[in-house]
Amino acid sequence: MGAQWGKIAVKEVVSALGGRQIYGSPDKLMRGLSTDSRTMVPGHMFLALRGERYDGHNFLSEAVDAGAAGVIVESDTAIHKELTNNNLIVITVSSTLKALGDLAMWWRRQWGGRVIAITGSNGKSTTKEMAASILSLKANTMKSPGNFNNLIGLPLAVLSLEEGHEMAVLEMGMNRPGEIARLTQIAEPDIGVITNVARAHLEGLGDLDGVVKAKGELLEVMSKKSTAILNGDDGSTVRLASTFQGPIVTFGLGKMNQVRAGNIKRIGACTQAFNIYMDNERIRVKINLPGIHNVFNALGGAAIALCSSTSKELIVQGLEDFRPLKGRFQIIDLKDGIQIIDDTYNSNPSSLSAALQIIKELLVEKQGLVVGLGEMMELGKETSKYHFDAGQLMAGMGVRYLVVLGEHGRQVIEGACKGGMDITQTHLVTNHAEMIHAIKANVREGDIVFLKGSRKVALEKVVEVIKGYFGVSKG
Repeated sequence: MGAQWGKIAVKEVVSALGGRQIYGSPDKLMRGLSTDSRTMVPGHMFLALRGERYDGHNFLSEAVDAGAAGVIVESDTAIHKELTNNNLIVITVSSTLKALGDLAMWWRRQWGGRVIAITGSNGKSTTKEMAASILSLKANTMKSPGNFNNLIGLPLAVLSLEEGHEMAVLEMGMNRPGEIARLTQIAEPDIGVITNVARAHLEGLGDLDGVVKAKGELLEVMSKKSTAILNGDDGSTVRLASTFQGPIVTFGLGKMNQVRAGNIKRIGACTQAFNIYMDNERIRVKINLPGIHNVFNALGGAAIALCSSTSKELIVQGLEDFRPLKGRFQIIDLKDGIQIIDDTYNSNPSSLSAALQIIKELLVEKQGLVVGLGEMMELGKETSKYHFDAGQLMAGMGVRYLVVLGEHGRQVIEGACKGGMDITQTHLVTNHAEMIHAIKANVREGDIVFLKGSRKVALEKVVEVIKGYFGVSKG
């Protein structure tokens, strides 16, 4: 690997950034990069990013006080004299966000291992984790942490690649045109995956066609020497196949897919077993996640492993070792027979519908369902309709009590009442504390409590309080 922190000189980084060094020694070695002055590692460079709610250029002094070896700033920044003392490095660039991506692109090329990039409206995080669970059994695999999937997070994940890493599994998110193209340019994936295309991020993309086009940027930018893995049962995803000139592998339930599932059996509340057919062979796997959408996630992970020359035995082991991510339909047993389903990581119409379908299968006779629902963000001009439809879904599920938080909560309740719920079964709240109080007051022994909302609503805070109030069952 040609690039390693502590072994690359400032002048190499300046060249990769397309920037200009105005202070400090060009031969000084760089130990690392930080974009947050609050978590500044002494000896690292501080790259000042500009965002909607912050500007890193306002925290240059804090970064230097915390031990930064130097700063990377935009060209129009006024450099105070104190920042030029102590042989600090000062590099200027036209855009620090672009510079971060350019540095990551250079770093990825220096590293030279295999990159798997995963995008999709739903399931990309779980597919990423499943793929990493399999691949790590055969190779030193880095996976992008948490939600490091945007124009800041993905480059930082790439810059964490080290000499010992052999593979990288990266997640790509977006909410406007051009983002997936740029992320693909940075990551240069050997394998690109589209899990599905659904109505999400419509505020920045307009409609479903806009989402299709945005996800398709992966295939447009990816090298034809790379392999595309696509959901063969998703019509919108299949439409994109014609835009790619390289090899394509599809996964799904349909017999036309190279990687497909069959003979799906549910085992208890949280486990399911099924056959995976690939390479004219059949393997039987068991995953610790409910729902057909998680079968698709497992198929995506298996297809990635297959295209990475992984044995069938390791595919089975990796999938069976996998455990669900926090906030992704986690079923937690509380005292008094109460179960809380934590699906708070994110929400959109299709993921909500999929979650409710699983709950419908889990509910037993006389078991009540209490729902805490948060706003679904970035749905554009159809936002009110999607929230009204969500309310009708709740009514159709036989929800006993519905608590809603968010700007469009009133539309959810209108939909629920239109679907047959009584207004007394609903409660529109304005904050977490009110939602917690309403749930605590209406949960009965043996109930299921389901919580789901978009990331910004942060309903995981409600989950933690409810868990603490009722107590987690040790049985």
